[in-house]
Amino acid sequence: MSVYTIELPENVFSTFRKTPVEFIHELKIAAAVKWYELGEISQNRAAELAELSRSEFINVLGKYKVSVLQYTDEVFNYEMSNVKK
Repeated sequence: MSVYTIELPENVFSTFRKTPVEFIHELKIAAAVKWYELGEISQNRAAELAELSRSEFINVLGKYKVSVLQYTDEVFNYEMSNVKK
């Protein structure tokens, strides 16, 4: 695992009422959820980034109101074209 340093304003931790460790963990989760939502990374990779199991990540998606199923417009339209009327 690589280690990188980012600079954050000191008051960011009090704003979110989190310790630095808690804040960084939440930051990783938020990034993973957003990148998953945008289709940039898979569910497995997002869970890995968030340092969660896949089932834990799926539960977190609900908290962020992000669908577990990610469909592109192309895939969605294809699926809908095959629905029997």
